[in-house]
Amino acid sequence: MPNARSSSGDLLLETRGLTKVFGALRANDGIDLQVRAGEIHALLGENGAGKSTLMKMLYGYYQPSAGEIRIGGAVVRLGSPQQGRAHGIGMVFQNFTLIPALEVWENIALFLDRKRLKRETLLDRIRELSRSYGLDIDPLALVRDLPMGTRQKVEIVKILLAGARILIFDEPTSVLAPHEAEALFTVFDRLRREGYAVLFITHKMAEVLRCADRITVLRRGRVVSSTPAAGATKQGLAALLVGDAGAASADPTPRRPGPATGAPAPQPVLEFAQVGCLTDDGRPGLRGLAFSLGPGEILGIAAVSGNGQEYLADLILGLRPLSDGKVLVRGETLDPRTPRSALANGVACLPEDPLRMGAVGGLSVRENLILGGHRPYWTSGGWVPDKAGLESAAKGALMTAFVQSPPSLDALAGDLSGGNLHRVLIARELGRNPALLVSYYLTRGLDLSNARAARDLVSSHAARGMAVLFISEDLDELFALSDRILVLHSGKSEGIFRPAETTPRDLGLLMTGAHG
Repeated sequence: MPNARSSSGDLLLETRGLTKVFGALRANDGIDLQVRAGEIHALLGENGAGKSTLMKMLYGYYQPSAGEIRIGGAVVRLGSPQQGRAHGIGMVFQNFTLIPALEVWENIALFLDRKRLKRETLLDRIRELSRSYGLDIDPLALVRDLPMGTRQKVEIVKILLAGARILIFDEPTSVLAPHEAEALFTVFDRLRREGYAVLFITHKMAEVLRCADRITVLRRGRVVSSTPAAGATKQGLAALLVGDAGAASADPTPRRPGPATGAPAPQPVLEFAQVGCLTDDGRPGLRGLAFSLGPGEILGIAAVSGNGQEYLADLILGLRPLSDGKVLVRGETLDPRTPRSALANGVACLPEDPLRMGAVGGLSVRENLILGGHRPYWTSGGWVPDKAGLESAAKGALMTAFVQSPPSLDALAGDLSGGNLHRVLIARELGRNPALLVSYYLTRGLDLSNARAARDLVSSHAARGMAVLFISEDLDELFALSDRILVLHSGKSEGIFRPAETTPRDLGLLMTGAHG
């Protein structure tokens, strides 16, 4: 097991020919990887490149089909995450593994169950480690009251107290505002100086160039490059990711000009009039939210996860009751009890969780493409869909939404990758030419080429008059595509801003309540 006396440059972890096969899918194919003490090692790859599978093998969650893992030069078999932790490997997942109803120290105690530390001893160790790394954690705080950035710090303390020397992070900044991400990188810098090894997955080029010492790029389950970060560029990394320097840009697509200022204001497509709602446990979810969205306008929503943005589509679609105010689409007050009136007024939605909220896994791609939008006709057996028309519409929608070959119409939705399923929903929702699109995380899980295609598709529909409520965790994307950006914090609006009149850092401070 690696220990605290590891010197910078020591080889802590190595894989040789590591391979993982799921049926006919070869998720990892002969991966050779070296991770050294005092090194921040970034792992880049498109959706489906095999990054998460590799990390889960290193943590003991999956066992390899072939190849070997070496820790401190010795071959080890990691049959479970417990065995991974016993060999000094800790992992912070993208979805944190904390229990919201418990205090910080209780969550950590559960993770350290075999150490059986006394409560006061554990409290002292949490405070000491927190001070040492500038993490500012109160061990007596309830996790449910903590912002996402602080919850991530709890995860870091948890694995450090468990004795980890190799720290794996899966998309660590996906729920962080810019200044919180910078604070995390400061922690990474300190861990590097202390001789820890940090291995992190990200899709954000700027993060890699900011803090990585070495960059490994995966494509289709194989390592295509593993080089020092010095001299790397966004364009060069993008070319490695997609295999074609001209296939994609690493930056968001620039936004076409929005509605002209000074022109007579048309009737809003969407209005929130002092809207409030409650969370599932009865606490305020949104409070006094007021804004309007015009035709052809893209209104970005900037918020750290858990600050109310997840309720916007629920309220528009009648899936959550209002506690105050009203929601109007094209001047009509929506029935807050049913999606019927929203759908009748041309509302489309790309949900936060495509499989759970937007598709039926047991139905085919063809059947999912027509859900909610079919026009039936009457036969002696009852109302049935116009199958020929739907088949033609489904194929046309898929071809416009996919850069690469679309999936078979007969494939089950539940068998698709997350990125492919997301693109099926983009094809379905935009294929109906809606008046309003509510989009959660448009490009999450998409590779560079298809992310650009998705942004171009939404932007072109907006140019033809579609209004877009655009929720994204990526401030660069929000600034590139939005006409205006509304900042949410703790369910309240912190203001609406035009991108040219503010900065990502200023909005990041508002997103976390740190501006005051």
